[in-house]
Amino acid sequence: MDTTQLLKGVLDVAVLAVVGQEDGYGYDVVRRLRTGGLEEVGEASVYGTLRRLYASGALTSYVVPSDEGPHRKYYGINAQGRAMLEAQRKDWRSFSTTLSALLELEGDPR
Repeated sequence: MDTTQLLKGVLDVAVLAVVGQEDGYGYDVVRRLRTGGLEEVGEASVYGTLRRLYASGALTSYVVPSDEGPHRKYYGINAQGRAMLEAQRKDWRSFSTTLSALLELEGDPR
């Protein structure tokens, strides 16, 4: 199954969940998503999602100087982002329960 379209639909909540655990800069968030099982997530998609969530008011940002290269822009979740994450968690639980029930149906395979 091509999971590209599925990933697009859940990337916001996945990014919020990762940043909700610990602040992170762009590539750090990508790495944590991949380590968490979303191996196919693209860097450009995550960077775009971080910028969009920041612009919508769900994330804060700050810059941390780096001795090893360019400064890094970190993102953290705020109260609005936590509320958004909780609402999306609830929606996900409901949706996944419904879809799981549909996939488990037995009967005439017409």
